[in-house]
Amino acid sequence: MSQVLREIRNRGGTPGGILGYPLGWVYQEVATLSMRVHWTYEDVLNLDHADRRRWIEEILKLERG
Repeated sequence: MSQVLREIRNRGGTPGGILGYPLGWVYQEVATLSMRVHWTYEDVLNLDHADRRRWIEEILKLERG
């Protein structure tokens, strides 16, 4: 593939990576953390995805006993 076609296909950036994060997952994570630990919407959204998932995993472990 030519360099020009490669740049057009990749929109000038590097290939791969996450283009977006499913909105439904964000709502689910915010609802779970807000409900269980009473964090504000802003506090939860200030966490990155990996941190939100980790907190949810830890909360679920505690709930399961």
